[in-house]
Amino acid sequence: MGREFIELFEEWAEDYDKSVVGEDPQYAEVFVNYDAILNEVVEQSVGRVLEFGVGTGNLSKKLLQAGHDIIGIEPSKEMRTIAKKKIPGLTILDGDFLIYPTPAEKIETITSTYAFHHLTDEEKAIATKQFAELLPPNGKVVFGDTMFKTEADKEMQIKYAMEKRHYDLAEDLNREYYPTLDTMKNAFEKHGFDVSFRQMNNFVWVLTASKK
Repeated sequence: MGREFIELFEEWAEDYDKSVVGEDPQYAEVFVNYDAILNEVVEQSVGRVLEFGVGTGNLSKKLLQAGHDIIGIEPSKEMRTIAKKKIPGLTILDGDFLIYPTPAEKIETITSTYAFHHLTDEEKAIATKQFAELLPPNGKVVFGDTMFKTEADKEMQIKYAMEKRHYDLAEDLNREYYPTLDTMKNAFEKHGFDVSFRQMNNFVWVLTASKK
């Protein structure tokens, strides 16, 4: 359920905000249009938001500025500490996509950026079912994350990374559970969502799923 990557999150926490602005050349292409990706997620969000994988709080900050009430979920203690310093008063709880404190408040949108790929496809399916149970009719799931049109496209990006000697990126793409668009579409449609995608760079798409 992504918990196997906790040590990576803890190690990355201090430098995460440097990575998203392109200071790490291996991941620069992954974070191209980072601000626009966050803005697109915010634009598609409605009402009270449950955000998974808050990280250092970059999306949370934009959601709050747009007037949304937010409940944040983040498994990394180091990430939570940075987010709380950046956004005093932010409600951020220990949890992950599958195990988290159930909000007492009505949730109208579930958001996440750069996090859902830490779940296996089987875990993604379980999480999607839980989203459907939590959201009311017309509720939304809005994710910005690395996804690929096909497995061949993923393999092509791994090949390019190796050619550029971006070995950390290549290892990342091989190790984690980056889905195809069809995998995501099928998981959400199975549980009663209408799904659309918008490509934001060579790696990242914004998925918007509206519950029927």
